[in-house]
Amino acid sequence: MNLANKLTVFRVIMILPFCFFMLSDVAGAASDWIALAIFIIASLTDLLDGQIARKRNLVTNFGKFMDPLADKLLVCTALILLVELGRIPAWIVVIIIGREFVISGFRLIAADNGVVVAASYWGKFKTVFQMVMVGMMIGNLPVLSLLTDIVMYISLVLAIVSLVDYLIKNKDVMKETK
Repeated sequence: MNLANKLTVFRVIMILPFCFFMLSDVAGAASDWIALAIFIIASLTDLLDGQIARKRNLVTNFGKFMDPLADKLLVCTALILLVELGRIPAWIVVIIIGREFVISGFRLIAADNGVVVAASYWGKFKTVFQMVMVGMMIGNLPVLSLLTDIVMYISLVLAIVSLVDYLIKNKDVMKETK
């Protein structure tokens, strides 16, 4: 397993301590900040693994499949926990996670047809905004509440736009082969 793929696996593993600190007060008031640090580290591995894979020509089918899945697991876990903590409306999370299920299903169909579909730029923008939004919500600073709401709605719009873009660009994958 190459370094880029190891970083992707590490991102998935980081979800467990992230959940622990988000939902516990084991470190008192610092629990949210520890969770935020874990989330930031995990998010940065997303940037690193892609750069390493492209720069060192280590792009693999495992990476093309697992990198977006690791992102989905990290962000969706965070969003669900933020609903539990009352920091984001559930309807927004339902739309965002629903988009992720649609894309995952679409990728399964593509894979069944022997096609690996890489993430689009819209999907990458969506991921960056969602990670920033989640970080801001974990930090939960009242002074940034308006900015956090703006980033939340931009993330929602990007989720919808990236879904539509993804489906339009890859509509041929949905055609049945004979």
